[in-house]
Amino acid sequence: MFPLLKRGIKGDLGASMKKEYSVLIDAAKAALKNSYSPYSRFKVGAAVLGGSGAIYKGTNVENASYGLTVCAERIAVYNAIAAGEKKIKAVAVAAGKGFAYPCGACRQVLSEFGKDINVIIVNKNRHVIKKLSALLPDAFK
Repeated sequence: MFPLLKRGIKGDLGASMKKEYSVLIDAAKAALKNSYSPYSRFKVGAAVLGGSGAIYKGTNVENASYGLTVCAERIAVYNAIAAGEKKIKAVAVAAGKGFAYPCGACRQVLSEFGKDINVIIVNKNRHVIKKLSALLPDAFK
């Protein structure tokens, strides 16, 4: 696992990956500004890095019928797939308050695209990077 990271991407990542992840984190932070969360007031933004190198954003969208609420991570993945991506390399999740780890449903959706996806959890200038396989060790598949 990667340690808790402060003020930038550090650790065992190459220079190009650090740059990609910095852009991915910025996209997730930008997406959380569009959150539709009138019930929880918990804003979440996500961005996925597709196999092509393109970044796709998503934000949480709540509904008065709570079961119809969709998480930012799934919207970002669905946007990537709708654009023709077949591979997801990484996902960044930014929360307005605290850290927001992907829920079980989002972890399972991500697992369709690989166990080695890097999941970057973001809050302000702090980041945690974990492999999806550590967050969902027994995925359906």
